Amino acid sequence: MRKLSAYGLLSAALSAVPAFAQDAAAPVVEAAAPIVDKGDAAWLMMSAVLVIFMTLPGLALFYGGLVRAKNMLSVLMQVLTIFSIIAILWVAFGYSLAFTGAGSAEDATFFTPYIGGLSKAFLAGVGTDALAETFSTGVYVPELAFVIFQMAFACIASALIVGATAERLKFSAVILFVVIWFCFSYIPMAHMVWWWGGPSAYDAPSGLLFGHGALDFAGGTVIHINAGVAALVAAMVAGPRLGYRKELLAPHNLTFTLVGGCILWVGWFGFNAGSNLEANGLTALAMINTAVATAAAVLAWSFGEWMMRGHPSLLGGISGAIAGLVGVTPAAGFVGPMGAIAIGLIAGLVCMWFVISVKPRMGIDDSLDVFGIHGVGGIVGAILTGVFAAPSLGGGGVFDYSTGAVGEYAMGAQVWNQTLGVIIAIVWSAVVSFIAIHIVKALIGLRVSDSDERQGLDVTTHGENAYN
Repeated sequence: MRKLSAYGLLSAALSAVPAFAQDAAAPVVEAAAPIVDKGDAAWLMMSAVLVIFMTLPGLALFYGGLVRAKNMLSVLMQVLTIFSIIAILWVAFGYSLAFTGAGSAEDATFFTPYIGGLSKAFLAGVGTDALAETFSTGVYVPELAFVIFQMAFACIASALIVGATAERLKFSAVILFVVIWFCFSYIPMAHMVWWWGGPSAYDAPSGLLFGHGALDFAGGTVIHINAGVAALVAAMVAGPRLGYRKELLAPHNLTFTLVGGCILWVGWFGFNAGSNLEANGLTALAMINTAVATAAAVLAWSFGEWMMRGHPSLLGGISGAIAGLVGVTPAAGFVGPMGAIAIGLIAGLVCMWFVISVKPRMGIDDSLDVFGIHGVGGIVGAILTGVFAAPSLGGGGVFDYSTGAVGEYAMGAQVWNQTLGVIIAIVWSAVVSFIAIHIVKALIGLRVSDSDERQGLDVTTHGENAYN
């Protein structure tokens, strides 16, 4: 009996739900009309707005404050432009490739677990009457609401990468690299982790990792590990900034970073709680888990830094907040509040240790610690989801749609499923990113000139100053 996780973002339009042949002698029973709750729809659309708010202006300000003043506008422009490009690509083909696929085992091909098709390219057939099923059998939301919610996810995942190569890459190189990564890494990972037939067709083909039972409530593998690994590869190939480990490359405005980080925290409630697709008790659980895990990570990083360096810094505190948000993302709807606190504490400490102790020895200039926070935090959170989702530790277990109840939970097996998801996400993103960055390097080059880098990208690339 196949057991599937209760989570897996889907785009199962009503027309995709299989129709069953009826016995000629049996009375014809009219199918019940799908339930579309306006509260669910409103919450999902508001969650999409919150995730967009995370990127614009949240991530832009968070990153902008961390770079030097002469590169402030370059980071803002990269985030703004990437968001805009990915939004267009998402409705053109990204959504279709990520959230469509074979409706039955007979229609499945070798590629079905890895990528969808183009049946909904340019949102063909996705009108105002199209529906997507939630995680409750027969309960639907407008498919367009699901499209824009997932669009916001794709945009922020792509924008995360720019923090690793800030202050030294050509604007065109950043854009081209992210577009290639989006097409060949983000879309397939979203399909592998989140695509399935929905509660009404739970035994239909699904994405590779969803079929293996990997739990990812809101994007630990799809977004954070995926983008974090891409950022690390890009930073490694691009090389360090001029003066790295020789000159002071300190953040120019930690006030902006705090404001941006707090916007990310608030927006993350839409990110995690919105991923339930409904407004119910599980949504509330995801919200409180997002709050307490993040608070725990702030304290873990701050007090850990206080012990290691003799002072708790604001930069450490807000970095801890992001680490906690990342860590709880895959677990938000599967663990209890106490499990969320444990994940936040562990994610905060591990990310702090990596950034302070491991990164300097690696010699890779990940400018704004994208891998150290998103990559490492995503790995920690994904694996710990398998631990704290256990009902014996206050978690919700794994829902079995074939029986309509939570199935027997095997922690060791689930941790292996989580680890498998982590390994595949790391390898997939690393290979795609390595190829992509070398394509960009061969076509247009990666770095600005040394003189332009020393003068700052605001003036040399965009012809503006952040401060006059």
